[in-house]
Amino acid sequence: MGTAQVVVKYKKERRNRIIEVVIWRLSDPLPGSGHPFKYRLYYGTTEGKCLLRYDNERGKGDHRHLGESEESYAFTTLRKLIEDFEADIERM
Repeated sequence: MGTAQVVVKYKKERRNRIIEVVIWRLSDPLPGSGHPFKYRLYYGTTEGKCLLRYDNERGKGDHRHLGESEESYAFTTLRKLIEDFEADIERM
């Protein structure tokens, strides 16, 4: 992953839900992503069940997991990424 610097990192717990966001700025984009960020935005239960996750992986690129399904995600900006994640949580 080369050099990585944490840009955003927080974790919130409410009732029996967890929101955890970690975003790094990389020295070089991951293969499959055209931007210099590595990220994991997670929403799930305190028992460990993932309800929603946005992330990007080497070779796989930007995508989101909604329950059991997975689909590609069109990354544009960090602000839009967080807005989309929060909007998905609100719809749940």
